[in-house]
Amino acid sequence: MTISDNTLSSPDDIDLGFLLGVLDANPDAPLVFSYDGNDIRGGYHITEVKAGHFSALDCGANPEAWSEIFVQLWDIDEDARTHMAARKFASIVRKVSEHVALDGAAKLTFEVSDGVAPMQLHKASSPVLRDGILHVDLGPRPASCKPRDRWLAESVKQASACCGPSPSGAKCCA
Repeated sequence: MTISDNTLSSPDDIDLGFLLGVLDANPDAPLVFSYDGNDIRGGYHITEVKAGHFSALDCGANPEAWSEIFVQLWDIDEDARTHMAARKFASIVRKVSEHVALDGAAKLTFEVSDGVAPMQLHKASSPVLRDGILHVDLGPRPASCKPRDRWLAESVKQASACCGPSPSGAKCCA
């Protein structure tokens, strides 16, 4: 996967496989995560990578099941270290995958703390290569209502199928 100095075209909630593909394409680029409007410090650590498999009942009484990968980042300065290279981050994740089954298509969640403030959950946006540095913005992972999300997705799908231009130029929606 090649990237240029711009945002990749993917959703703003990427999975592990997508992230590893970008890291592999840019192995020497320093990897800088940003959250709460600030860049993570150069000495950050990956303190855990874990896989979760969840079964639940949503608010509409529908059974739900999904896999999720959690990457825990400890935001510290240590020994005047600089941000780790993309290659090192990918290597750590792959080392974990030798012992823990990691589904590359699973939802990716970052847990971030400086060791003082409570851990915060974040989703990752598409990486951006800027001036040779690979930037990944982490944003809050909001709660959602799965039945409503499905309904909205279906409504958009139906509207785009219905309301597209026809050969006669007429639209079928009112």
